[in-house]
Amino acid sequence: MSEECLCHNDKYVRDALIPQVGVIQKITQETPDVRSFQVIKPGGGKLIDQMPGQCAMICAPGIGEAMFSITSSPTVKDYNEFSIKECGELTTYLHGLHEGDQILVRGPYGNHFPVEDKFKGKNLLFIAGGIGLAPLRSVINYCLAHREDYGTINILYGSRSKKDLVKLEEIQNVWEKAPNTNVYLTIDREDPEWNGHVGFVPTYLKEVGFDTDLTAIICGPPIMIKFCLQGLTELGFSKEQVYTTLELRMKCGIGKCGRCNIGTKYVCKDGPVFRCDQIDELPQEY
Repeated sequence: MSEECLCHNDKYVRDALIPQVGVIQKITQETPDVRSFQVIKPGGGKLIDQMPGQCAMICAPGIGEAMFSITSSPTVKDYNEFSIKECGELTTYLHGLHEGDQILVRGPYGNHFPVEDKFKGKNLLFIAGGIGLAPLRSVINYCLAHREDYGTINILYGSRSKKDLVKLEEIQNVWEKAPNTNVYLTIDREDPEWNGHVGFVPTYLKEVGFDTDLTAIICGPPIMIKFCLQGLTELGFSKEQVYTTLELRMKCGIGKCGRCNIGTKYVCKDGPVFRCDQIDELPQEY
């Protein structure tokens, strides 16, 4: 008698491997190369219940699939949103889709930012660069929706130019007007349409000189994260106070392909959210 295959008896693995059909309800052109896609079930309602910082796999049969942050907050009950930068074959295909078109989505994957315990009652500092705002937006909007659970919220965000600032309308009309919330925007170069701060995010971080009673959350290009960590250290922050998200290299989402393996960790399962002192424990090649 043949033995029963137990490969996929793990419910998490089974659910994570089965894609759902999603319908693109709305597309928003955020910047010249970033679009946000609101995705719902064919009959309406959100596809995935997630926590801030988790990801999902977007699949286009015959084209490919890739992992993307779920940028909408869990408090949004009607849809999941993905902000996607056009930078390759799959993302170019996705940018060519229209409202009403279908895609396949599976997930959610990974851990999440500890909004329900370690962040609770803390003053928060969000630091983002470019499309790095996408993973942090779900956390920021979650905290704003549960405003009484958190202290002061500081958001420092920068990009190459004004036109490259993602979700600028939401930042100016919602975040800047939220209670006990401070927003610091910057762009890399002078722009005749910009009358705000000009300079790189790590430099602006040190110029503002935040107090060390904050829990910091960073996402952006690796070089930006590197210099922001240096800046926070100079200001007196410890690495135990700083969280980031590592989303590169993730492929399968369930720790099977090994592409995101680093030391004893799989980024897709043990991450993508890590405290920065935990990253120091990983081999240097990451």
